[in-house]
Amino acid sequence: MKDIQIDPRGPRFGAFFQLAFSVAALLAGANAAGIAIMAVLLVLFLPGAIVGPQATLQGWVFRTVVRPRLAPPTETESFRPPRFAQQMGLGFAILAVASGLAGLDVAFYVFTAFVTFASFLNGVFNLCLGCEIYLLVKRATTRPA
Repeated sequence: MKDIQIDPRGPRFGAFFQLAFSVAALLAGANAAGIAIMAVLLVLFLPGAIVGPQATLQGWVFRTVVRPRLAPPTETESFRPPRFAQQMGLGFAILAVASGLAGLDVAFYVFTAFVTFASFLNGVFNLCLGCEIYLLVKRATTRPA
């Protein structure tokens, strides 16, 4: 697959969407409302986990509403680390929804809190945990030339 280059500000913008949904789920609690909010977030993660962050609703909002108002990016990045981060977010969202449906309230809060924490770090401090994990795994599994 071709290494698509994206504006690194897009995934950071998308992290605020994820942060808003995960905080709302935490505030709603491990009940039908909280589980439904996490299910919506799960659906928002899906295109990013499969294709990359450029395919998400939040990516579309960034490209059509936000990016035209900004200066061009000074650099771009591969879509692969942010896609891996979306895959991790999807995994935690699935675990949160499944835990909530199974009546495992503590697990629902833990998995939702992971999504909240990672989204907060990415949105506020531009630290993408999933991207960093991707790079660590890549370094550990790639042979030097």
